[in-house]
Amino acid sequence: MIKKALGALALALSISSPAMAFVDDYPTEKAPDLINDMAALQNGAKQFVNYCLNCHSASAMMYNKLTDIGLTEEEIRRNLLFTSDDIGDYMDVALDPEDGKKWFGTTPPDLSVIARSRSTSFGASGVDYLYTYLRTFYRDQGQLTGWNNLVYPMVAMPHAMWESQGPTRLESVVVEENSDGQWERTTTTIDEYGFWDVETEQLSSAPSKASATAKIIPLDKERQERFDRDIADLSNFLGWMAEPYQMERKRIGAAVLVLLIIFFGIAWRLDKAFWKDVK
Repeated sequence: MIKKALGALALALSISSPAMAFVDDYPTEKAPDLINDMAALQNGAKQFVNYCLNCHSASAMMYNKLTDIGLTEEEIRRNLLFTSDDIGDYMDVALDPEDGKKWFGTTPPDLSVIARSRSTSFGASGVDYLYTYLRTFYRDQGQLTGWNNLVYPMVAMPHAMWESQGPTRLESVVVEENSDGQWERTTTTIDEYGFWDVETEQLSSAPSKASATAKIIPLDKERQERFDRDIADLSNFLGWMAEPYQMERKRIGAAVLVLLIIFFGIAWRLDKAFWKDVK
């Protein structure tokens, strides 16, 4: 039953215990592939510094490494460095871990390799996961931060880019069988202020299976489109940061494969020439 209707849509979208973790069944959306787009990666670096680096560090990445995505050291100094930082410093954050734990209930994780840590052996990449996660925040007055997330219910992180995205509302529909054997459709709407409206109706006929859907509905489509582009750039930047040499690795791998094919052809011809007179 779709894993109990997405865990009854993450237990009715997280009126639940903090023990609830990921909603594994929430569909991951494919992120635009911008890993070779220098302008997109540069904008992603800007979004990262402006919105993520206040709480999250990237302690495995130096600022001067950003020259690999086409930025000059002067551009990095002028646009991405905080006053007390130097071009050769790691991208650390001033937030004290204990303060982070006190304010958010958990220490904000380091994001150096977050894209690799969220990739799966089969299916979605870490960039896809981050692209989906960062676009599925919604207001929730029942949460300490005032925010919740469809991909990671009960997440401690607030929606840092909410002003860029603009107002949204969430709509979900869960169809399931109740304890009396009756099939019900529960429609939940959470408005742009985080207030809930829940309606339940009995179905006159039983559906073929239980189902659960949820979607974020933008109320300002123009801002949402800009936000989506920024999130695509940010997600790809996080993917690049997790493995800065991946493009070079792929180029080397392709060159090695071409050389192996060439050498195989040469070896095959030599073998044919050597054995042609041998009966």
